Amino acid sequence: MPSRQPQPPKPSTAAPTPAATRTPADTRPQTPAGRITPNSSHKVDPQRPSRPTPARAGRITPNGSQFFDPRRGWNAVTRVVTLQHGVITLHQLIEAGLGRSTISRYNAVGWLHRIHHGVYALTPPALLRPNGRQLAAVLACGPGAALSHRAAAAQHELLTWTGTTPDVTVPTHAGHRRPGIKLHRSTTLRPEDVTTVNGIPATSPSRTLVDLADVLAPKELDRALDRAIALNRFDRTALHDQLAHNHARSRATAHLSRALASHRLDTLPTWNDFEDLFLDLIRTAGLPEPEVQPWLDLNDDESPIQPDFLWRSERLIVETDGWQFHGTRTSFEQDRRRDQRAIAAGYRTVRVTWSQLREEPARLTSTLRAAAAASARASLVAWAA
Repeated sequence: MPSRQPQPPKPSTAAPTPAATRTPADTRPQTPAGRITPNSSHKVDPQRPSRPTPARAGRITPNGSQFFDPRRGWNAVTRVVTLQHGVITLHQLIEAGLGRSTISRYNAVGWLHRIHHGVYALTPPALLRPNGRQLAAVLACGPGAALSHRAAAAQHELLTWTGTTPDVTVPTHAGHRRPGIKLHRSTTLRPEDVTTVNGIPATSPSRTLVDLADVLAPKELDRALDRAIALNRFDRTALHDQLAHNHARSRATAHLSRALASHRLDTLPTWNDFEDLFLDLIRTAGLPEPEVQPWLDLNDDESPIQPDFLWRSERLIVETDGWQFHGTRTSFEQDRRRDQRAIAAGYRTVRVTWSQLREEPARLTSTLRAAAAASARASLVAWAA
């Protein structure tokens, strides 16, 4: 069988490039446009659009789009969440570099948890602390919103509130209802009526008292006023300004005006008033004179205490419970801890209020006699043992 003879190459129809006009690059093997071979460089096809150079993660491209850097972006998210009691807004997430689709995906897989419309947390709603739930409610209601009524009063320590549906006031008649938020619309809420408590926008103490007058019983409102006085958060001038500014709220202004009339602040007792009246009671009853504010070492490896009045031999302590001196949560806890230490050391503590001193002197005298006798008997038994 005859062997096949190689065919000569077909002549090219293109005009040959003159040798004088050739460049070294033209002598390399020719490849299709845009292809790379081991012996050739990348050749750009002018008719083929070039691919854009990808932007570095977290950087802004010339056309304005942003690529999310998971490490940098998530660090920004955690910083905001740490400062905001565990919650963050949709706008803040976008500023950190997360796109809306990424936020939706993270919410679906449990990396983010939607608390309210436009507000998220890194933990499930059930694990959020009260401050986190309250701040989330304020953020969900938009700019100018503030925690108010009972929730704001609890932040100011004017009353105890353990509810789960916080009150939020917005400075407008517009706005939609939101599940889990008790929304109040008010055109009288001014920027100066809003302060920040524990990182949460809340109504000022004076504005809060006006709001409370709408929802509290008279006795509860009186107690809230007492707390405001005890914590030095009572401002008569600011309260009268609030009453004038909210004159259209007839129920609230009437209740608060009545409560203010019953609180004669110029007759509130000072420590000297307590001391003078109590010592007068002791002398009138013929009881032994106590030591006044002495230092007492309880021998329990803790610092000495300084009771208001002390009968050392009878091992009896009397403390005067005035709002000005014992009205805060911290002082309440400290007082109870001091009572416990005194009991452990063999001392009996009797707490006396200003109203008891003025209105029930006879009953108080009998109580002091009985307490002193009981403390003395307990001391004798202890010594005998």
